Amino acid sequence: MTLEHTTAVIMAGGGGTRLWPLSRIDRPKQSLAILGDRTLFQMAVDRLAPALPPDRILVVSVESMAGILQRQVPSLTADNFLNEPMPRGTASVIGYAASVLARQNPRTVMACLTADHIIRNEVRFLELLGAAETRAMKGELVTLGIAPSAPSTGYGYIHLGKKLDSEAGFDVRSVAQFKEKPDYPAAVEYVGSGEYVWNSGMFVWTAERILEEIERLMPNLHSALKEIERSVGTPEESAVLARVWEGLESQTIDYGIMEGAKGVVVIPADDLGWWDVGGWDRLGDLLESDARGNIVRANDTLLSDTKGVVIYQERGLHRLIATLGLEDVVIVDTKDVILICDRGRAEEVRSLVARLSESGLEDYA
Repeated sequence: MTLEHTTAVIMAGGGGTRLWPLSRIDRPKQSLAILGDRTLFQMAVDRLAPALPPDRILVVSVESMAGILQRQVPSLTADNFLNEPMPRGTASVIGYAASVLARQNPRTVMACLTADHIIRNEVRFLELLGAAETRAMKGELVTLGIAPSAPSTGYGYIHLGKKLDSEAGFDVRSVAQFKEKPDYPAAVEYVGSGEYVWNSGMFVWTAERILEEIERLMPNLHSALKEIERSVGTPEESAVLARVWEGLESQTIDYGIMEGAKGVVVIPADDLGWWDVGGWDRLGDLLESDARGNIVRANDTLLSDTKGVVIYQERGLHRLIATLGLEDVVIVDTKDVILICDRGRAEEVRSLVARLSESGLEDYA
């Protein structure tokens, strides 16, 4: 299928600190081939190829990552990249991209996607984007919800409102409420009710509509985008962008806009084979386990009285990993760092990364 009115905006500026020590400053998560021969970024572009030409793919990143990503997908040129001076959250990223696209055509549909998702059923994914494109053209702000497969505490949830109608075979629902990542009992309740979906972090709308909501709900960001826009094509453009960007509030699109926006709908989706490659604990959803629940991605291992363990070894290493009497532990083996942590606390790995500088260990970041 073809998405006639859509430009994909791939958000690829995150550092992926929850996948440290494999993910580093100079090799961010999206640039890694974690599950096969293609990197997460390459897969994000690949799945769009049947519906979008390269000139309708806009990658928002930071300058230090853009070169890495561009080399991985030669069909994308420097014109496909929009670089933010420093990370300031998805609200700023999406607003910046919307401002750029609106100068060309305010009615451009933006499919805001990420570079760290796995989607097995790519045909259904494009069908979903086609339905979302139609709704966006009507002025709605569309969020894509994922039917939960388990009571996960690692995702935000969307409480489904009433069914409005359907689009291309997909139900279109109102949004009763966005829910933050819950504790386990709440997650069990959400999934058991059948009235909640995971918040995928994927959104579809026109450039002009999201800018309207930014002006209403985040007026300071809107003013900043206008100041940047006035500098485009002038000798001061780069300096203005850097100065204005540094002063922006760091905020997500979910909290900054979606929770208070008008005209929000959700299209629930199942059978996508969707996973957010967030942290090491998520590999359990992506890789097969043995009879004792161990997930092993390493060359040489010797496991004894071990269960529920995740072992991941960087490619090219042949160090034997041996375990005895372990349960629910993550072991990540790289050239210069070995991470060992409780599997239930894998989301907290980012806190170790934050401590590297204060411990004089910046070279490992």
